[in-house]
Amino acid sequence: MRAEVSHKNKDRFIQIGIAIATLRKFRGLSQEELAEKAGTSRNTISVIEAPGMANSFSLEIFFNIADALDIDPADLINASVFPDKIIKNK
Repeated sequence: MRAEVSHKNKDRFIQIGIAIATLRKFRGLSQEELAEKAGTSRNTISVIEAPGMANSFSLEIFFNIADALDIDPADLINASVFPDKIIKNK
């Protein structure tokens, strides 16, 4: 069972999902192919990438997805999360 995502982290999970989906498409991978490379299910990838949806997932899955996309996990985080100071400067 997935843990509930707090309001504070909702946008962060959404941004990570968008970054994963974007990089997967740049790499020319389907959800099925990424899931296979990451050792998870296509449904898990679909849930993570779901537009506007914040779904938590384990660090192990995150690390496996980063490896499958051939990106350092820290770079994946940096590519997906705008610092609060940028968001607050409207």
